[in-house]
Amino acid sequence: VAQHFLASYNIECTEEVKQSVVHTMGTIQDIVAEKCVEYFERYRRRTFVTPKSYLSFIGGYKAIYKEKFASVGCLSERMRTGLAKLMEAELSVNQLSEELAMKEKDLAVASKKADEVLLEVTMKAHAAEKVKMQVQKVKDKAQAIVDDIAIDKAAAEEKLEAARPALEEAEAALQ
Repeated sequence: VAQHFLASYNIECTEEVKQSVVHTMGTIQDIVAEKCVEYFERYRRRTFVTPKSYLSFIGGYKAIYKEKFASVGCLSERMRTGLAKLMEAELSVNQLSEELAMKEKDLAVASKKADEVLLEVTMKAHAAEKVKMQVQKVKDKAQAIVDDIAIDKAAAEEKLEAARPALEEAEAALQ
């Protein structure tokens, strides 16, 4: 009977496993019938195993299987979505790492420029000590250059710091 009702029911397994399920259902039905006889012998009350109760058992199995199969499918979809998110996060982390490397290069160039300008300003300041009138003009000019570079350096550092939390957040997401 189980063979007839489960033959057309889609169970995700090999044919051998499906035959084992059919055989197990028949075995369980036989055990229940034996227990009904034992119950009668022990308590003198009759209980019966009918074909309808067997069909209900098969129907219950199908309902539980369908519910559990849907649950596993849902979990599988969630896992697939989670993996896609992780892959997306990995791409974002790689992109942010590249951007951070570029920003660090920009910062190094700006720092080098600042050092060069500072060296130039120092040399001009020494030369300017000899001539007091020229010192004031050279000093103002050099100070303006330093201020511009400091602004560039501060802007570059600010951009670097703005990108750093996103990188750390993305790295934390990979875990």
